[in-house]
Amino acid sequence: MAPQLYLTDEEIKHFVDDLDHNNDGTIDYWELEKKLDDINRELAPKAEPHNLHHESRSDEAPRQFLRGLTNNRDKIPRAEFEECVRNWEIPSLEQDRKEAKEEDEYFKNISIWRRIRAYWAVKGPSILFMALVISIMLAFGIWQLVKYLTYEQYRPAFGPGVVVSKACAGVLYPTFFFILLSMSRWFATFLRRFYFISRFINWDLSQSFHIKMSIAGLVFATIHAIGHLTGSFVYGSKPGRQQNVAVVLGEDAIPRRYIDYVSSLPGWTGITSLGCFYLLALLSMPQIRKWSYEVFQLGHLLMYPIVGLMMAHGTQGLLQWPMFGYWLAFPTLLVVSERITRFSLGFFPLMTDLEILDEEAVVITCNIPKFRFWPYKAGQYVFVQVPEISFFQWHPFTVSTCTGNTMQVHIKADGDWTKALRKLASPGTRTTIKVGIDGPHGAPAQRFYDFEYSMVFGAGIGVTPFSGVLTDLQNHELERSLSGERSASASDGADDDNTRRASSNSQSLSEPSSSSPYKDHRRIDFHWMVRDRNNLLWFSDLLNQVSRAQELDSSHLDIRIHTYVTQKRKQISQHVFRWLLEKHRTLSHPKSPLTGLLNPTHFGRPELGVIMEEHYQDMCKELAQRTQGGREKKWDGMGDADEIKVGVFFCGPPVIGQQLADRCESMTARARNDGKKIEYYFMMEVFG
Repeated sequence: MAPQLYLTDEEIKHFVDDLDHNNDGTIDYWELEKKLDDINRELAPKAEPHNLHHESRSDEAPRQFLRGLTNNRDKIPRAEFEECVRNWEIPSLEQDRKEAKEEDEYFKNISIWRRIRAYWAVKGPSILFMALVISIMLAFGIWQLVKYLTYEQYRPAFGPGVVVSKACAGVLYPTFFFILLSMSRWFATFLRRFYFISRFINWDLSQSFHIKMSIAGLVFATIHAIGHLTGSFVYGSKPGRQQNVAVVLGEDAIPRRYIDYVSSLPGWTGITSLGCFYLLALLSMPQIRKWSYEVFQLGHLLMYPIVGLMMAHGTQGLLQWPMFGYWLAFPTLLVVSERITRFSLGFFPLMTDLEILDEEAVVITCNIPKFRFWPYKAGQYVFVQVPEISFFQWHPFTVSTCTGNTMQVHIKADGDWTKALRKLASPGTRTTIKVGIDGPHGAPAQRFYDFEYSMVFGAGIGVTPFSGVLTDLQNHELERSLSGERSASASDGADDDNTRRASSNSQSLSEPSSSSPYKDHRRIDFHWMVRDRNNLLWFSDLLNQVSRAQELDSSHLDIRIHTYVTQKRKQISQHVFRWLLEKHRTLSHPKSPLTGLLNPTHFGRPELGVIMEEHYQDMCKELAQRTQGGREKKWDGMGDADEIKVGVFFCGPPVIGQQLADRCESMTARARNDGKKIEYYFMMEVFG
């Protein structure tokens, strides 16, 4: 680990120049405090005023923070003040830039094979899944293409247009199957229980996959229609082709005019369904969705007549047996059942409490009734409907916490619907409103509970559900502790012999525990990156609950939260005062004035190499604690006592994920060379 580089002499000079506007060679304390206040408003425009200017001016503790930094002097000569700044030990901007550059150039210094392996670890499963889907589409398209090219009766009757149309029809069978299946939340929730399937399919990209499949379906449906309307229908209506048509359709089908093809059941259902498909695509445009979400949702109701028309489209079996209905039956049944259930739940809203957290966020708290069949877990998501805003709008939100039958959903007001929801809440109190709840869906971090040692790296608000996972872990630990206390209380009534035996057993069990803090130990390192500190504010209460519980918790659950504000600050004053504000914490004001968090905030991107190195050293110490003297001690944890498996979960930009994937491989290889059974398992994960 490289030594910490603090502010350089040149950086200190620039900072002092920014304070000494009158060039009198001295720095005024009140000028310093005013500058700090100005910078605070600039850095934290949506936060409450920092506690340097607390309303109670009789409390001198906040002011003593700056006084202490300036040796309790109102005026300080410039040279002495520069020495004070040097003693503040604020990291240099140059070091931040150097570390960022090293991270950016990380892949330039490793072999091409390692780059490919890291890329595949992040993108590989998605690539494989899309390759499978495309292969199925191509397989059925090629099958139909070959069939209508090689069977002699089709082209003489309908010309090359039938080949084009039927090849597209072959592609459309699996395409529409996947379009509908990607809309099923039940199906995705069920399959997310299986890790290897979820590793192969990123369910959280289902919306993106749905859009891609819909575009492909629209393209091939259009070509299919053109092939018939300008090709096979034209050829099949020519007088000289009627006998060839009779070979395919039968003598009763001729003579057959162009209008007869168009007005037939396959003709008009195909044209109508294609028109509805184009209308649905138009109403799904981002501009329409932004203009009116209800129009967007109501437009998607067109999928029901589209599916019905397409099923009817092939029922006559003019050219082959009607297979389209078989492809659509299963996913259609799922989607229709889900939508009917959701629509019905809108008539049975739950009474919930709505509370304002800050200027941007609210929280909904509700008690889930017993008649709900699906168990709710933190990290899943639900669809929320508020009849006072709109009966037809359902929006997905992650379950933040779930204790017993009480569930909470944190919602950030960044759209028309969420802003309208916030207006329903009364400041300073809880407001009771009716809310429709559909869910739960998804599954929180399928493999997270398989590891006693986990590392989580996430960016933005996408990792919000992980707070629910942390809370869930703490609730389980609390229940376990209470159960242990009840067992201990019950044993108080045992006879002396049993008491002595219990004491002896307790002593034998406590020996490895006292020598090893890792006995029955679960550790989670949570590294969360956000670009701007305001992205932390609305989530701070959840993280602070976890931090407070850690301080009070005497269990073996060890949660270490690290937050990073990655937005760059080019001005030296902003950089310096940002660190000063972060350092300024007192017993009466333990939260960061910038982020509202109890845990320390880091500025700049996380040093992945340093983080992984420190974690590896901790794991080596753990192994040494478990197997002191070459003899394995009693071990009740997961796996064998002489091995450690660390789950490294990632949610964020692919470039960071690729670095983590490579570092996991490197750390595992290093452990093998060191003769230690330590393995780091990298997993792309979205906790939602």
